[in-house]
Amino acid sequence: MTATGHALIGTVIAAKIGNPALAAPIALASHFVADAFPHWDTGYHRKQNGKRKFFIQSSIDVLAGFVLSYAVINIFFPSTNLLYALFIILMAQLPDWLTIPYLFFDMKSAPFCWIYKLQKVFDRSMGMPWGVIDQVAIVGIVIALGRIF
Repeated sequence: MTATGHALIGTVIAAKIGNPALAAPIALASHFVADAFPHWDTGYHRKQNGKRKFFIQSSIDVLAGFVLSYAVINIFFPSTNLLYALFIILMAQLPDWLTIPYLFFDMKSAPFCWIYKLQKVFDRSMGMPWGVIDQVAIVGIVIALGRIF
């Protein structure tokens, strides 16, 4: 799933669970659950696209995630503390942040290879357009459920 998808799921978790001792592990677990659904992300075809394009797309994705999360908080969950939401968003994205040395700096040793291999167990990548459609639907459902309950 894209960093944006993880950020939006983390936003809902932050909005609905005020206890960081509970929300942080749920956000971390949500990363692996979300990746288990078929999805597109910036790493799809990264070897063919090259590291530079992968880095640019990933950077845009991260920025979009923060901007959209801020918008979702303001529109749907305005009482959510922004710093708390940022912390939970980062927890929801943490496995991807921990693979940066592996993917961009060729640090293929432990512990970076461990988290990369763990993520690959759960990752169900899918090409466009269905990988994006699935992801938008999943995130939309999470936001709607967060709003309803």
